[in-house]
Amino acid sequence: MEKIKFSSLGLLGGSFDPPHYGHLKISKVALKKLPIRRINWIITKQNPFKNKSHFSLEKRISKCKKILKNNRKIKVKYLDKVVGSSRTFKIINYFKKKNKKKYIFFLIGADNLIDFHRWKNYKNILKSCVLVVFSRKGYDKLAKKSILIKNGYKNNIIFINNKKFNISSTMIKSKLS
Repeated sequence: MEKIKFSSLGLLGGSFDPPHYGHLKISKVALKKLPIRRINWIITKQNPFKNKSHFSLEKRISKCKKILKNNRKIKVKYLDKVVGSSRTFKIINYFKKKNKKKYIFFLIGADNLIDFHRWKNYKNILKSCVLVVFSRKGYDKLAKKSILIKNGYKNNIIFINNKKFNISSTMIKSKLS
């Protein structure tokens, strides 16, 4: 990766349904390993690949703020109304226009890379930012064999081999049910 001399921004997008300390841990790893000064957690009202949210948007925003209460480098943002969409490519375009001189690093777990080719305008996302993929237990091998890697997008992707922790929003919801 070329040396990045100016300020860059990290984005961690999702429904955060619910947020958990795994989100915080990968954000902290990103702040250490990448040339970024801050990260925005971009909360969406609804994950387009899921039928409904378990927790209300207000509850998810509140929980995110609680997790981040003492962290000045990570902020919570809800931009669906401002941007007019929760789609990742529109959110990234919003930040690219707002922060013209910044690289955008979009942070995802290895599980998301497997189906990333199903995301709306995924090719535009890959042209507009650097995709940063964090290790997830049970997903790393599949992610490295994903359609994106096979189709030549590996130069747009950074893999970070972080300490894996066994927590996910899906796991939390299943224990609550």
